[in-house]
Amino acid sequence: MKLEGKKIAVLLAEGFEDLEYWVTLMRLQEEGADVVTVGPNKDQVSGKNALTAQADATADEVDAGTLDGVVIPGGWAPDKLRRYPEITGLVKTVHGRNKTVGIICHGGLVAISAGIVEGYRATGSLGIKDDLVNAGATWADEAAFRDGNLVWGRVVADIPDFNRELVAALAEG
Repeated sequence: MKLEGKKIAVLLAEGFEDLEYWVTLMRLQEEGADVVTVGPNKDQVSGKNALTAQADATADEVDAGTLDGVVIPGGWAPDKLRRYPEITGLVKTVHGRNKTVGIICHGGLVAISAGIVEGYRATGSLGIKDDLVNAGATWADEAAFRDGNLVWGRVVADIPDFNRELVAALAEG
């Protein structure tokens, strides 16, 4: 198991992209990671496609210094998550410690608000291309890739590529 002993936060809020959350979470668990779901509260929330999930902890209950990475799934949730300074602060701190930050689809909105995309190559849903570029990132229309400690994935169809890059980056740690 490549990620045994690693602690990874996966962000969650109402309107999360069901597959980007669940498939990625299960892939990390499959590799032995200790995964904690983090949200602005611990209420049960629904994904875009009606699957439900619930945060294990709020961002202020998680010590960013203990995390080996954080994952930001897409959907409508990132537009909500970016409004919480505790969430963007957690992402910024993990990035600042040179730990892995996985970002897929609309997850780039949280990364933008955390101030961590400038100077990096980035991808995601075409719906946020201009946002990423305006925040100083260089757009790359690729399924998944790494740039420094940021792991980028484009959309749901690219989850297998994203998860391969994510697991490899976390394993290299």
